[in-house]
Amino acid sequence: MNDALADAARQACRRYGTPLYLYDLPRMRADAASFADAFAPPWLRLYSLKANGLPPLVREMAGTGFGASAVSGGELALAMRAGVAPGATALEGIGKSDGDLRRVAELLRRGQPLLWVSLESADEARQLARLVSRTGHRQDVLVRINPQVSPETRRGLAVGAVGSKFGVLAEELPALVEAGGGPAGPLRWRGLHVHVGSQLGAVDAWRAAFRLGLRLLELQRATLTEFDTLDAGGGFPAAEEGVAVPEPARFAHEAAAELELLPAGARPARLAIEPGRSVVAGCGWLLGRVLHVRRRERPVVVIDAGMTELIRPALYGAHHPLRPLTVSGRAADSSTAPLNVRVDGPICEATDTLGEASLPELARGDLLAIGMTGAYGSAMGSTYNGRPRPPEIAWDGERLIVWRRRGSVRSLP
Repeated sequence: MNDALADAARQACRRYGTPLYLYDLPRMRADAASFADAFAPPWLRLYSLKANGLPPLVREMAGTGFGASAVSGGELALAMRAGVAPGATALEGIGKSDGDLRRVAELLRRGQPLLWVSLESADEARQLARLVSRTGHRQDVLVRINPQVSPETRRGLAVGAVGSKFGVLAEELPALVEAGGGPAGPLRWRGLHVHVGSQLGAVDAWRAAFRLGLRLLELQRATLTEFDTLDAGGGFPAAEEGVAVPEPARFAHEAAAELELLPAGARPARLAIEPGRSVVAGCGWLLGRVLHVRRRERPVVVIDAGMTELIRPALYGAHHPLRPLTVSGRAADSSTAPLNVRVDGPICEATDTLGEASLPELARGDLLAIGMTGAYGSAMGSTYNGRPRPPEIAWDGERLIVWRRRGSVRSLP
């Protein structure tokens, strides 16, 4: 966190109270630009709303050239609320309800078809085909394939591994197409979707899945003549301070190398990626205020932000950087001697911890910033313990902009 952003964070805390989310727009735009540079056309860049579906944030992403990837009817609504056209929005997700699929058919009937629907099962294909057939139009679809690779990430994020619930096996593809009405039915079969996992530490599994997708796409063209699209999913890691991770350009280089191995006529006409965490995690900061410090074998700092605002550390041990904003009420000085402390939240659960760090000696009222929270922070928040949702504020390098106001006690369930 640079000095200008730290000043903006302190100002936001004074103006809007704590806890709150702060989004660094210059950082967001820089991260989005790294993907625009690496994955130029014919690549489509779809922002994965599950990382953070706040409409002003989605609108900001759309302004950098991203479409949208939604995993539910609710996320479709958020994308459209942000101004993303249905034709730039894909519907994906492991389990689509009848309501989700009816929404697809209704948009098609109105002449606003989605970019595509990524199908996960024969049952899903059958139901979508039934609904689409009533519209008199055809809907573009992809089939999500489980690549059965072991990605370089945490087990819980390895969605392309053998045994994962996501995607169909390659040998199940013909049965899925048949269930959806076959090649000439109401569904227009456009290609394949692969996704190996999140926060990848290397490119090997991603490249292996991309290679599988290319080969399978080529094999299917004999019977599925409109197969021309490969969606390579996401998984690109968010860059954390002091942690070396492959950059978007490295993934793009590996994809280009695989494409070069194919004759020009065998290459997909359309390619897509779906970054989420990697474009918005780094811009987000959760700001909290110290409530008290417990003196144990090492200090335990309790702040007014917790697992209701950021559940990832409690849910699966995710690490987030911790930065002091004030010490004894004054702007934090990096020269202050640090202490090894644990930072916990105020929620009545023993697992409500936010991490460990070396911090100055803090006291009640001091401010603390938790980094890398732009993704899967606000999106996974709750009002547990009767806590209204925090405000979400953007900083454009000069001014603070309210993206969402603090919830009220009256708004609680």
